[in-house]
Amino acid sequence: MIWIGIVLLSAAVLLPSLTIFRRARVRDERDSALMLHRAQLVELDRDRQDGLIAETEHAGAALEIQRRLLASDAARPRTSGQRIPAPVLAVALLLIPASATGLYLLCGHPSLPAQPLAPRLAALHAQDRRDETLLTQLRAGLARMAPDDPNRFQGYLLLGQAEAARGHYADAASAWRAATAIQFIPEVAARAAEAQTLADGHVSPESAALFRRALDAAPADAPWRMAAEQRIAESEHQ
Repeated sequence: MIWIGIVLLSAAVLLPSLTIFRRARVRDERDSALMLHRAQLVELDRDRQDGLIAETEHAGAALEIQRRLLASDAARPRTSGQRIPAPVLAVALLLIPASATGLYLLCGHPSLPAQPLAPRLAALHAQDRRDETLLTQLRAGLARMAPDDPNRFQGYLLLGQAEAARGHYADAASAWRAATAIQFIPEVAARAAEAQTLADGHVSPESAALFRRALDAAPADAPWRMAAEQRIAESEHQ
């Protein structure tokens, strides 16, 4: 069935190209000159009617334009190019889908079986369940750690990154705030404030305060400084 679709699509794409076979009249210098002189005669008659030129001036100018018109009409027409023979165009048009099909057979995978949506969704759900199991184990491990365990900070950082990657911004903000309570790092604090802002849909006073605290402790060249300042400005105009 896929080949029928490919043929129909190729025909639809090449259909406008069939107008090339129509024999179009190519304007040459003779036609252009005739059109110009006729337009000059019309303009000249309009000027006479509007009283812009005298009758004698009109007659002399019209006589000169008519002389040029006759001279141009007697000239031999010259086309601007040669017409491509129809067989050559037909072969060229047929080569387009043939070349596309050849490239597909060479580089594509026509024998690749279809991948239904249901199994892929099931695989994604299974992966989500595995991720949730790992995160549950990570949370349980963090809860069992002693307050002075140096691995707690890295554990909360990892938990926040995992939750943010899943779009669970409130949980990510909670994990990063726990990390900043252990060791205050301006960038992590800004991440926590941004995640909480995404979860709330607006910049809360608590998030704005955390942004300000992060900016006060951050170096002047922190790459996230401008974004944090914009969030603070948003909170002031809400």
